[in-house]
Amino acid sequence: MFRVFCSTYLSSSCVPPLIRVVPGHFTVMDRKKETPKFKPDQSIIIHIRIIGGEACDLRALHQKVGKLGLPTRQLAHDLQFATLAWKGQKVTCKLTVQNSVAKIDVVPTAENLLFKALNMPNADYRSLGRNKGNLTFDQVIHVARQMRPRSMAKKLEGTVKEMLGTAQCGGYTVNGQKPEEIVRQINEKELIVPEE
Repeated sequence: MFRVFCSTYLSSSCVPPLIRVVPGHFTVMDRKKETPKFKPDQSIIIHIRIIGGEACDLRALHQKVGKLGLPTRQLAHDLQFATLAWKGQKVTCKLTVQNSVAKIDVVPTAENLLFKALNMPNADYRSLGRNKGNLTFDQVIHVARQMRPRSMAKKLEGTVKEMLGTAQCGGYTVNGQKPEEIVRQINEKELIVPEE
């Protein structure tokens, strides 16, 4: 005859726990513990979105990198130091983990690059409100060239229009005009976007 020992088990994931039947009693096992362990020589890429120049939440960071054997507190300090140039802005950091060592690369978005093009020293991004500033058309083209590898547009003109759409959402003006007016001028060939 089988004896049943009932223990409460709360799984944090949507996957139901495994129930292994052993003569004498039942045991409840987590599906995560059944997966093979992480091999330290393989390379793993993790993307983390944080606020630049500020300390990360250690608990949230530990959930992402704890299984890889990385020291969470030291990694949080390194992330804070690596994102000092983007202080107050949300930036994406790409962590490449190999042999329990993380290499940090900051991957700025178009919004981050447009704000950096304003050259506002020590300005807190969150305190600026809706109207952030005026950009020149050359600055928008420069940002579009930086974002070109990640853009799906066929030509640089399409990438410039993407940057103008980001400027519209971010509250920027371009050459003292609304970005939608600049897009209209590009469509009617009044403004020429140079080739790559």
